[in-house]
Amino acid sequence: MLVIGEKVNVMSKKVGAAMKERDAGPVRDMAIRQVEGGADVLDVNLGPATKNGPETMEWVVGVVQEAVPDTRLCLDTMNPEAMEAGLKVCKLQPIINSTSAERARLETFLPLAKTYETEIIGLCMTEKGVSRDASERIESASVIMMALMEYDIPLDRLYLDPLLLPVSVAQQQAMEAAEAVAMFKHLNDPPLKSVVGLSNIYNGCPEHVKSPLAAALLALLIPAGLDAAIMDPNDDLQMGVARSAPGQLATNDVIEKSMTVLRNETLYCDSYLD
Repeated sequence: MLVIGEKVNVMSKKVGAAMKERDAGPVRDMAIRQVEGGADVLDVNLGPATKNGPETMEWVVGVVQEAVPDTRLCLDTMNPEAMEAGLKVCKLQPIINSTSAERARLETFLPLAKTYETEIIGLCMTEKGVSRDASERIESASVIMMALMEYDIPLDRLYLDPLLLPVSVAQQQAMEAAEAVAMFKHLNDPPLKSVVGLSNIYNGCPEHVKSPLAAALLALLIPAGLDAAIMDPNDDLQMGVARSAPGQLATNDVIEKSMTVLRNETLYCDSYLD
């Protein structure tokens, strides 16, 4: 499974401040630490990047590439000018994170994917919001597929993201996402790839359950056919599952208990591990 490191992120207090101040040290150190932890790709997340977006993206990409020159990047921003500034200076094939089934986003980011021959993540959401179940996710995925075909972008460059909702507010959605991941494989031959952002499952949860929930989600999604995850490559619990041999997932009692929550067999509460 492809591990995409999540921690070069403007929302990180230390890294975000370094980006603002053009202090290369913390950005460089975070990139190296994630690759040493086992990341195959690094996500560079600038968020909206409304102020000096292109300049900041170009600078961050340069710092990260100098630190880990053999590692691909996944560029994450809603600012198309910042996205293109980063794509222009990527030395290895990047991933655009992301488009969706929304027409405006397709028309914004697919031309960039075409021009720079990138891979691209497609979020299963429309103008109406996040899909409510696996079937709606498949409908969104089909819209994204057709749009790539219109732009003559090979479908093997697409990663479909079913979009995870926090278990604390939408407990049943973990299994809907797992079902969607399995269904993605039947949309095309050869099968389409899938990706998730693991941190979405534990947004709003206390610190002590975040790693178990993320690891448990991987243990549910990998057998369903998950190809990649945006995650913490320095978390031993998550990486133990991510790097397990096929059919031999590395779980423990904490992960198994968390899986019962994600399967909606046990009601989630912040103290479910007690």
